[in-house]
Amino acid sequence: MSQSRSGAQSVQRALAVLRAVESADDSVSVTELAQRTGLTVSTTHRLARALTEGSLLSQDPRSERYRLGPGLVALGRNAAERLGYNRALPALQELSQATGESVNLGVRAGNEVHVILDAASHQPLRFDQASGTRVPIHTSAMGKCLLAFTGDISETIEQLGELVAVTDRTITDPQRLYDELHLVRQRGWALNDEERNAGVRAVGAPVLGQGGHVLAAVALQGPTVRVTDDRLPELVRALQQVTAQIAPMLIGYSDLD
Repeated sequence: MSQSRSGAQSVQRALAVLRAVESADDSVSVTELAQRTGLTVSTTHRLARALTEGSLLSQDPRSERYRLGPGLVALGRNAAERLGYNRALPALQELSQATGESVNLGVRAGNEVHVILDAASHQPLRFDQASGTRVPIHTSAMGKCLLAFTGDISETIEQLGELVAVTDRTITDPQRLYDELHLVRQRGWALNDEERNAGVRAVGAPVLGQGGHVLAAVALQGPTVRVTDDRLPELVRALQQVTAQIAPMLIGYSDLD
C-alpha cells in the first residue's frame, strides 16, 4: 500500500470514529466504537487517542468513555462564520416566525443531508430537526433539492445505491425518484410528503450560487394538519424569498469565492 493511500485510509477511519461518537446518544466505550465502525479495538483505541490529543474527542478519566471534544466547538464557530451561516440564521428565524413552522438549512454529506442551521417553530405541535442531525437524502425535501440541482440526475440517483424505505411513503423506486427530481428542478422546490416521518410534511428550496450550482437547501416542516396543499403556494413563496436573500451570504455564491 502506498503512503498516500495509507494516509487517506487513516483519515477515513478517524472520521468514522468521530462520526460514531457524534451519532451516539451518550458517551461511548472504545469497544462500542469498534463495533460501530467495524474497526479493530486496537485501531479504534489508537485513533480515539489521537483525536483526544487534538481536542476533537474528550475522554472521561474514570469511565474511559469518549464524547465529542471542546476543539469541535471552536472549529464549528469558525466554520459557521467563514461559510456565512451565522449571517443566514436571522433570516431563517424570521421565516419561522412568519410561517409558524420550523426551518432548517442543510448541505449534502454523501447520501445524507447534514442539518447545519435550525429555527424552531413557536407552535406547541411542531416538528424540529436539530443542527447536526443527518437524514437520508432521498427522504428529505432539502435532499431532493440538493440532488435535483447537482449534475446529471440519472448518475446522481445511480450513485445513491439502494433507496431504503423509512415510511410507507418513502420513494424507493429509482425511476420514480428520477421523475420527482426532474419536477423539482423544473419548478424550483420540493415536497417531502410524510416520506421520513408519518404526519410530517416539508417544503424545500435550493440555495443557488450565481452559476446555478447548489450551495445548500432550506426547508419548512410541520404537521400535515398545517402544511396543507392549499397553503403550499404561500410557503413556497416565503421560502424562495429567503433562499434568494441568503444565497449571497454563503461562501461559494460567487465564482470568485
